[in-house]
Amino acid sequence: MPAVITVEFLAERGPSLMWRVGRELLHRGLTSMSGCGDVRMWPALPRERPSSWLLLESQEVEALFEVPVAPLAEWLDATYRVTSAEAEMDGLDWENFLVELLDGPGAPSE
Repeated sequence: MPAVITVEFLAERGPSLMWRVGRELLHRGLTSMSGCGDVRMWPALPRERPSSWLLLESQEVEALFEVPVAPLAEWLDATYRVTSAEAEMDGLDWENFLVELLDGPGAPSE
């Protein structure tokens, strides 16, 4: 699903963590405040090498990452060349997506 970026954080000790972050949230977070709730991203103060802050929060953990803008912007641009923002939701099964969203995973379908 091109609209969602899956990031896996590996820990030296303990289980790894998987976060799913919207591609648009990352793209907007390079230049302005983006996101709300569990995932937010915003540009750091200007300096020699531009960067943005990526904040991931849950009830159990909070992590703040400094992300260099240039490599992330290049990677995001490459993903948009493969699947444009306008086409990223074309393959989504909206009916099942809405059922899971409204009823929760594993809800009986009709």
